[in-house]
Amino acid sequence: MKSYRCVRSLWTIFLGTFFVVGFAFQALAQIAPARTWPELKVAVQERVNAQRYPLTGFDAKEVEHILSDIDSLDRDEWARAWIKNGDAHYQKGLSLRAKHSTMAREEFFNAWRYYGFGAWPTQNSPQKQRAFELCTLAFRAYAELFNPKIEVLRIPFEGKEIIGYLQKPKGIKKPPVVISVGGLDSYKEFVVDQYGPDYLKAGLAYLALDMPGTGESPLKVDLGSERIFTKVIDALQDRKDIDADRLGFQGVSWGGHWAARIAYDEPKRLKGVVVWGGPVHDYFQRDWQLKALGTREYLFDLFQARAAVYGVNTLEDFLAFGPKMSLKDAGKLTQVSAPELLVNGDKDSQVPIEDVYVLLKNGAPKDAWINPTGGHIGRGKDWSDGRIFSEVIVPWLSRKLH
Repeated sequence: MKSYRCVRSLWTIFLGTFFVVGFAFQALAQIAPARTWPELKVAVQERVNAQRYPLTGFDAKEVEHILSDIDSLDRDEWARAWIKNGDAHYQKGLSLRAKHSTMAREEFFNAWRYYGFGAWPTQNSPQKQRAFELCTLAFRAYAELFNPKIEVLRIPFEGKEIIGYLQKPKGIKKPPVVISVGGLDSYKEFVVDQYGPDYLKAGLAYLALDMPGTGESPLKVDLGSERIFTKVIDALQDRKDIDADRLGFQGVSWGGHWAARIAYDEPKRLKGVVVWGGPVHDYFQRDWQLKALGTREYLFDLFQARAAVYGVNTLEDFLAFGPKMSLKDAGKLTQVSAPELLVNGDKDSQVPIEDVYVLLKNGAPKDAWINPTGGHIGRGKDWSDGRIFSEVIVPWLSRKLH
C-alpha cells in the first residue's frame, strides 16, 4: 500500500509538472516567431522608405548603410551600428555649435534620432542602455538651441525626479497646458518631435513626459504609479507662466492607459483627456496578450518591451501581472471622469478596440473617433499618426482648453 501511494504521488507530481510545462509550451506556441535578421532588415527599410512609425524622419540611405553593418539579431550589435551613426551627427553638431547654431541643432537632433533607434524598443542590453544615455544627451543639446525654449522641467519625487520637457507658444502670456505622455517605446523626446509643433500652433503649451517603466520615469508600471501625474499637476499649479486652470492630458498607445486612469483621478483639474489607443481592460487579459504578442505590426522585441515596463522577465509573470491594471476590475469606469476623447483603429492588433467600447459603455458620455480600417492608434492608409493628431486630437483639446 505504501509503495502504491508513493507511485501514485509521483504520478500526480509528474502529471502536474507535465501540465504546467505543457501549458507554457502551448502559450509560447501561440506567439508567432520573431522576425529573422533578413526579415527584420527588410521590414526596417520598408518602414523608413514609407516614413512609417517608428522611422518617420529618418534618412533612407543612412538607414540602409547602418543596416549593412549588422549581421544578426544580437542587441549589442544592433545598438553599436546605430550609435556609430549617431556619433557622426553628434560630433558634427559640436563642431558647428559655436558659429552655426541652427545647423548644430539639426545635427544634435539627428544624433538623438539614430541613438534613440539603437536603444529601441527597450534597453535590454549594455549597448542599448548606452544608446539610450547618448540619445538623451543629444536631445538635451538640441533643446538648448531651440526657440521657443524647451525647458527641462525637474520635479522632486520620492527621492528621485520626474523629468519632462515644457514648451510654450510664443506671444501667449499664460497658455493652457497639455500634459502629453509617450507610449511603450515613444518616449518624451518623441512627443516633443512629433506633437510639439501642432500643440504650439494651436496656442497650447505642453509638458512631454515618459510613462511609467520607460525612459527616465522614476517608477515602473504598477497600481498607484499614476501618482506621478498627480504630482505633476500639483507642480504646474505653482507656476505663474501657464494657466493651471486649463490643463489637458493626452496619452498615446500604452500612455493612453494613464490618460484613461488619470481622467478618473483628476476630474476637476483636467478639462479634457485624450485616450489615444490606450489599454483599459481586455488588453491586460491573458488571451489577448497571447494573441497580440505575435503581431507583425510591431517590429521586434514586443514581449521584452511590454515585460520591461512591469519589471518582469518571464511570460507567466507577465501574463499574471497584467490583469491587476484593469480599470474595469478596479471599479473606475462608473466613477466621475474628466471629459474624454477616445481614439483608435478598429483593426488594432496591439490594443483591442474593445477597450474603447468598454469606456464608451460606462460612466458619462464620451467623444470618440474610430478609424474603421485603421490599425494601432488609428493609423492607416489615409490616416497617418500626424494627420490624426493634427486634425482630430489637437482641435478637440483646443475646444476644451481655450
